[in-house]
Formats: sequence, C-alpha cells, structure tokens
Amino acid sequence: MPTPDITLFHAPMSRSLRPRWVLEEMGIPYEIEQPAFDRGDVGGAAYKAINPLQKIPALQDGDIVILESLAQSQYLAERYGPSPLIVKSDEADYPRYLEWLFFGEATMCTAVNLTLAHAALLPEAQRNPALARWGKAEFLKHCQLLAERGLADDREWLAGGRFTLADVSVVYMLFLMKIVKQFDGVPETVNAYFKRATALDSWKRASAD
Repeated sequence: MPTPDITLFHAPMSRSLRPRWVLEEMGIPYEIEQPAFDRGDVGGAAYKAINPLQKIPALQDGDIVILESLAQSQYLAERYGPSPLIVKSDEADYPRYLEWLFFGEATMCTAVNLTLAHAALLPEAQRNPALARWGKAEFLKHCQLLAERGLADDREWLAGGRFTLADVSVVYMLFLMKIVKQFDGVPETVNAYFKRATALDSWKRASAD
C-alpha cells in the first residue's frame, strides 16, 4: 500500500464530510486544511491554485488533486484498500451498490440543494417558497424509494450486507436535510437508517468539526 500524504481541504457540514468519513472509517492518516470562507474568494489565491473553482472539498495526495467528493471517496477506498467500503464487480450486490452510490449525488442533489437554498441559506428576500416546497416533496419521494427499494427486506445498509460508499453518498444528503430541519415526513425506515449511520464512530469523528 502506498504511503499516504493526504490533505483534505474541508469545511464543516460541506461535502468534504464524505471523504473525511472514508478516511476515518479506514484509519488513513491525513491533514485538514480549512480555507477561509470569504464570500467570492474562498481560500484566496493559494486555494485557487488547488481548486480553480474555489469550492470545498479538494483532496490532495502528494501530487494528485481530486475535486469531487465521491471520486475522492472511491479513490481512497481503492488506493488504500482493499476495503469493505467497496462492493466488487463479482459480488451479487454490485449493481445495487453502483445505483445507490450515484443516487446520493445524481438524483438527490437538485431537490436537496433547492430546499437548502430556499428554506435556509438564501437571504429571506431571495427565497422562493414554491421551490422550497418542490424540493422537499421531491426529497420525500427519494426517501420513499430509499425505504421501498434500498432498505427493503430489513436491510441495514444499501448494498453488500455492510456499510459502503453507497451509504456515505446517500447519508450525507440526508444529513443536509436534517440540519436545515427539513427531515420531517421521511419514512421510519429511513430515519432509523440515518440514526444507524450517524451512530458510527467514524461519522462522529468526521463530523466533529
């Protein structure tokens, strides 16, 4: 296994929680950098040289820089594995794993982001209540699918009979809705799943600051 030389550019509650959760779950040593959150100039010129978009997160491993949180998570699990966080292509649940791994960002992102923006993040005068309602309604549809398709048959986790990157992907989106108090109405199965995931010691360490 290569020797890690990892810096995670992190902000509390941001998508950097995903790779940080993976780092903590796998016990990989890493350093944290928290770029200054100046509006329109996150991290200044130094961080812009790492991530030209000046968005969080960025992950630097030696000369390698990766900007997408799920790509970072998969990179870590594969490069510093083998890890049970990945469901391999010869496992029966591999298709499920892929579906839920991408579901957390590709399907849930628009509804969650619109809800966050128009229920909490934007200044009051710029919020659109109709968009907030639409986002919340779509999120609840996603949670219903999660209950009926992802967690059916008393599954504790989404794929492989264990905690994987698919759970890292989806639970983070649930977390965003939880922190802006938009979690009411989710099926009890999903609520129990969220509590189970966020009770993990690796989550507690990753989300501590």
